[in-house]
Amino acid sequence: MKTEPAIASILAEKHLDRDRARWLEAIENVTPAQVERILAQPPGRYSLQRLLTLVSPAARPYLELMAQQARRLTIQRFGRTIQLYAPLYVSNVCVNSCRYCGYNRKTNVKRTRLTIEQAMTDAKVIAAEGFRHLLLVSGEDRSWVTVDYLADLAGRLREMFSSLSIEIYPLGREEYTSLFAAGIDGVALYQETYDRDIYADYHIAGPKRNYDYRLDAPDRFAAAGMRQLGLGVLLGLADWRIETLAMAEHAAYLMRRYWKSRIDFSFPRIRPAANVMHQWPHAVSDEELVQMMLALRLCFADTGIVLSTREAPEFRDRMINICITRISAGSRTNPGGYASEKEAAEQFVVADDRSPAQVAAVIEQSGHEPVWKDWDAGFMECPAGGQKEDR
Repeated sequence: MKTEPAIASILAEKHLDRDRARWLEAIENVTPAQVERILAQPPGRYSLQRLLTLVSPAARPYLELMAQQARRLTIQRFGRTIQLYAPLYVSNVCVNSCRYCGYNRKTNVKRTRLTIEQAMTDAKVIAAEGFRHLLLVSGEDRSWVTVDYLADLAGRLREMFSSLSIEIYPLGREEYTSLFAAGIDGVALYQETYDRDIYADYHIAGPKRNYDYRLDAPDRFAAAGMRQLGLGVLLGLADWRIETLAMAEHAAYLMRRYWKSRIDFSFPRIRPAANVMHQWPHAVSDEELVQMMLALRLCFADTGIVLSTREAPEFRDRMINICITRISAGSRTNPGGYASEKEAAEQFVVADDRSPAQVAAVIEQSGHEPVWKDWDAGFMECPAGGQKEDR
């Protein structure tokens, strides 16, 4: 049996991790006729050339047609449902120096770490709003947010939530296995940028500077049995079109290797944060973000499309009707923000501050059903290693 090359080798072989000029040229050379040929084919199938065509400038005049196809495909695969989730930030302490982040260790902001009891207080507020899918978020704070801390917290949270995910620093496979056993079934971990040189420029110091350890993390948590695998790039650091190609190659690789797990794409655009730079050489417009999302949907029929409260209400409302499948609501990006603490530093400024009930009402008005509960562990038996039995 042929061994699957590692994702680092795939990206390097295709020049998607540096020296990307050839891709810019290929994207610019796409013609309208090529776009029309792609759009005449059945949607939902991935190839690098197909995605390249759909993210090209030549495809921009076809966004309406792409949106129509994406909407039909999303309804066909997911029905008229939008899942709701809430993030719970447990610490804004971080040992990294990332030039774009409000948690940068060098910024002079108020730091807060939640005890298990404090986290439970926030969680009760979130559960009372109707959420049954919770995302635990933290800066890279290994001395406080340990695997034992997360496992203990997960054990208590399972009484209130049917699905728990984490968005924290990268872990080892055995650590992910321990968290899976504790009841955590999903991990979101964004590469930020797949360009090695740009990555090094923005991640100045700290463990996060290790590009390859972060890149290999989805392999580790998928092998540990995690059901939901979240990928994303921080839009604004590098050319969005090439980042889309690299992320898609990563997703396709994971689908081949861990085919019983589910992939979600997230689309975080850089937002203002305390004491960090506000000018970005590769800022992504609304139209470009829409094109990115549509192109990925038309290449990946069954991936989740996630949109957070980083985005404005008007934009999120519009995308509900097109291709997204999961949305956050009522988010607080500072630890303790749901129950009492209002002064701890936020990771980024929230653009959509509507309540969960208001967001759910908009979903219903659009003809969709808001789904507060992602799944139930009783529906599956999920041994480690990604070999899960769907029932």
